[in-house]
Amino acid sequence: MSFEDKTLTCRDCGQEFIWTAGEQEFYQQRGLVNQPGRCPDCRRARKSQQGGGGYASAGGYSAGGGYERPQRQMYPAVCSNCGKETQVPFQPRGDKPVYCSDCFAERRQTSSYGSGGGYGRDRY
Repeated sequence: MSFEDKTLTCRDCGQEFIWTAGEQEFYQQRGLVNQPGRCPDCRRARKSQQGGGGYASAGGYSAGGGYERPQRQMYPAVCSNCGKETQVPFQPRGDKPVYCSDCFAERRQTSSYGSGGGYGRDRY
């Protein structure tokens, strides 16, 4: 099947853009049946807002081999154990204790979490 360049209109910005024959062939090879609704600039902007990903990207993997994900939102907190100011990856509600990473690790080692009952990882 031969493809010809098509002029499409972006659903976000209203600008016309060319969907090239090469892009159409790319879509067909991957089984994509819908033509793009956004121009390349709007697609790029949308991807960056959503933290990357998508079929046309590198699959979410960086050149270093690690998985890329958006920067995690951190919230200020005061450790319930030592009183040190810290940051945690959740919004503290105030009804439960919050620990800095040192106190959390210390509590985790001394607690029975993960041991007892025979359900810990080291059982298998």
